[in-house]
Amino acid sequence: MDDAPPLRTREVPLPDGTRLAVQESGPEDGPPLLLLQGQANSHAWWTGLRDDFPAYRTITFDYRGTGATAAEEDPSWSTALFAADAAAVLDACGAPVARVYGTSMGGRVGQLLAAEAPDRVERLVLACTSPGGTLGLERDADVRRSLAQPDPDARRRALLDLMYTAAWFRPGRRSHLLGDPGMTKRAQGLHLRVSAHHDAVDHLPRVTAPTLLLHGDEDRMAPVENAELIAGLIPVSRVVIMPGGRHGFFDEFHDEVSAVVRDFLA
Repeated sequence: MDDAPPLRTREVPLPDGTRLAVQESGPEDGPPLLLLQGQANSHAWWTGLRDDFPAYRTITFDYRGTGATAAEEDPSWSTALFAADAAAVLDACGAPVARVYGTSMGGRVGQLLAAEAPDRVERLVLACTSPGGTLGLERDADVRRSLAQPDPDARRRALLDLMYTAAWFRPGRRSHLLGDPGMTKRAQGLHLRVSAHHDAVDHLPRVTAPTLLLHGDEDRMAPVENAELIAGLIPVSRVVIMPGGRHGFFDEFHDEVSAVVRDFLA
């Protein structure tokens, strides 16, 4: 899955001095598909997974604090700001309307993009995400403790266990979902704050795009109940649950999950 053609890259300057690093793949005249990755991750999250959408012009960008994007590390970062960044990326790519597929924190960003700019989003896929606010169900204390261990190897093992089932593991296998190693500690903390402060409850009824909610029923990072909670707020939506899926189910079971996404996007 890693032997894909090189990505086409560009830089999108913003009025506040931020320079967003943007990547594209697939046919240049294909319908645009914006892919939004999880917290504290760059576009590398989508490595291999892009290949599941060969008919589309896939568009990604590195969030502030990740990858090749240059941005001042600021506590004003939020899912609303990242959604505005996503809209600026679509503008720069000449894509007034796009299909959007957001996973984890990317699903939170996608919620606000579709709610605040409904004319920009043709179809919306939200995977393993939460509406936030007082309605969303977040990870429990045991999960938070496992991810706060001082030993980096222990943290990595805990994260892998939260992402994948035991069947996924084999010698030499590599995950692209474990965070951007180039992030500063401050940027990591700001991303954690971005997710924690997300609240789309009052925004979701404004989403007009048909929406597909995907979730694994063994997800402890974002409990599966969140899928139905979001679906209850978006006027046109449906839910598909992956039995046995953990937080990285869309990667572990990508053949099946991406087929569902392709059918829905089409």
